[in-house]
Amino acid sequence: MSKSKLNQNTETINEDLNWKNVSRIGGIAAFLSVICGLITMTVMLTIGGEPSTATEYFTLLNNDRIVGLLRMDFASVINLACYYLMFFGIYTVLRRENRAYATLATALAFVGITLWFANHSAFSIISLSDQYAAATTDVEKSQLLAAGKAIISSDMWHSTGAIMGGIFLESAAVLISFVMLRSKVFGKVTAWIGILAHSLDLAHIIIGIFSPKAGIILMAVAGPLYLVWLPLIGIKLIKFGRYKKKVDEKV
Repeated sequence: MSKSKLNQNTETINEDLNWKNVSRIGGIAAFLSVICGLITMTVMLTIGGEPSTATEYFTLLNNDRIVGLLRMDFASVINLACYYLMFFGIYTVLRRENRAYATLATALAFVGITLWFANHSAFSIISLSDQYAAATTDVEKSQLLAAGKAIISSDMWHSTGAIMGGIFLESAAVLISFVMLRSKVFGKVTAWIGILAHSLDLAHIIIGIFSPKAGIILMAVAGPLYLVWLPLIGIKLIKFGRYKKKVDEKV
C-alpha cells in the first residue's frame, strides 16, 4: 500500500472515530435528558409547579433559593442544553441515511432550542428577586413587581419566540423520527415512538394556543412517551459508537 493511500485510510479512520465519539456524547446527553425530565415530574408532584405571580417568585426565591430554582423548572435548562448534543448525535447516525433531511431537522432543532433559551426567565427573575429583597421603599418594590410581571408574561410559556421555538423543535423531532424509519441503527419502534411523542407535543403547542385544557391533555399523553423514546435514543447512539469502534479497530 502506498504512503498516500495509507495516510488517506488513517484520516478516514480518525474521522470515523470522531463521529463515533460525538454519537456516544449524544447518547449520554439523551440519558441526562431523562434524568432532568424525572426531576421536573418529581418536583411538580411533590413541591409544586412554577409560581404564577411575581410576588410568589420573589418570596420563594428569597426564602429558599434551591426550592425556588427547582420550581422554576431549572432542570429544563439543562435538559434543553442536552438536546443540542443529542440531536447532533442523531445526525451523526442519519447523515448517511438521508443527509438532506437529517441536516434540515438538526438545523430546525438548534433554532428551536436557541429560541427557547432566549425566552427562559429564570436568571431575570432571580436578579429581580435579589433587588426586591434589597429594596427599602414601597415604590421600588412596586416597580420590581411590575418588571417581574412583564417578564412572566413573556417567558418560555407565553412569548411568541418560545412558542415558535417549540414548534421548530417538535417539527424537527418529528422529521428526524421519520428519517429513522429507514435506519437499521434506530429501528422502526424507536422511530414510531418518536413520531407519536413529538406529534402529540407539537399538537399540544398549537392547539394549546386556542384551547389550553386540550393542550394540557395532549402534553400529559406525550410526556410518558418521552421516558421511553429518550432512553431508546441513548442506547442506540451509544451502541452505534461502540460498533463503529470495533469496525475501526479491524481496518
